[in-house]
Amino acid sequence: MSLFTRVRTSFIAGLLLVTPLAVTVFVLQFVFTRLTGILNPVVQATELTAYTANIEIVAQLLAAVLIALVITTLGFIASWSLGQRLFGGLERAVGLVPVVRTVYFGVRQVSESLTKRDDRFESVVLVEYPRKGVYRIGFVTSDGPRSVDAAAGTETVAVFLPHSPNPTAGALVLVSPDQLYEVDMSVSRGLRLIVTTGLTVEEEELPVGVVQ
Repeated sequence: MSLFTRVRTSFIAGLLLVTPLAVTVFVLQFVFTRLTGILNPVVQATELTAYTANIEIVAQLLAAVLIALVITTLGFIASWSLGQRLFGGLERAVGLVPVVRTVYFGVRQVSESLTKRDDRFESVVLVEYPRKGVYRIGFVTSDGPRSVDAAAGTETVAVFLPHSPNPTAGALVLVSPDQLYEVDMSVSRGLRLIVTTGLTVEEEELPVGVVQ
C-alpha cells in the first residue's frame, strides 16, 4: 500500500468518525441556543441561581429538569380519565377561538406526524421551490381541497416543506402532481436528512422521476 493510499484511507476513516460527531454538536448547539431563550425567563422567575451558587449553566440545567418534570407530569395526568376530560375540555375551549384554533391544531397535527410511528405523511417528494432549478424536500400530506382544485383549474396535492434543522416549522404548498418528483426514500429517512442539514446524504437515494 502506497503512502498516498494510506493517507487517503486514514482521512476517510477519520472523516467517518468526525462527521457524526460534528453533526451531533451542530444539532445540540442549535437546540441549546433555542432552549436558552426559553430557560432564562424560568431561571429569572424562580431565582434558581440563588440555589446554584450563581452558576448560570447549572441553573439552566435545573430549569430544564423542572420543565421536563412538569411536561412528564402533565402527560401522566393526561393518561387518566380525569386528565383526558380536563384536557379535552381545554381543547374544546381552544377550538372556539378562530385564529388560536388554526395554529394550535395545525401544530398538533405536525407534531403527531413527526412523533408517531404511523406517520400521516404519505411520501417524500421534491418540489422546485422557491424557484425553478432549486429542489426542496417535502412530504405529501393529502390531496388538495376541492375549492383549491377548482380555483387552480387542475388537481393539486398538499405538500409540507419543513425547515432545516427544525422540521416542526415549514411551509405548505399546493402543487399539481406533475410538478412533484418522487424520491425513493422513507419518511423517517427524509426527516433525518433535514435534521442533519444534508450531512447524511446517500448516493442511492436520488429522484427517480416525475409523479404521474
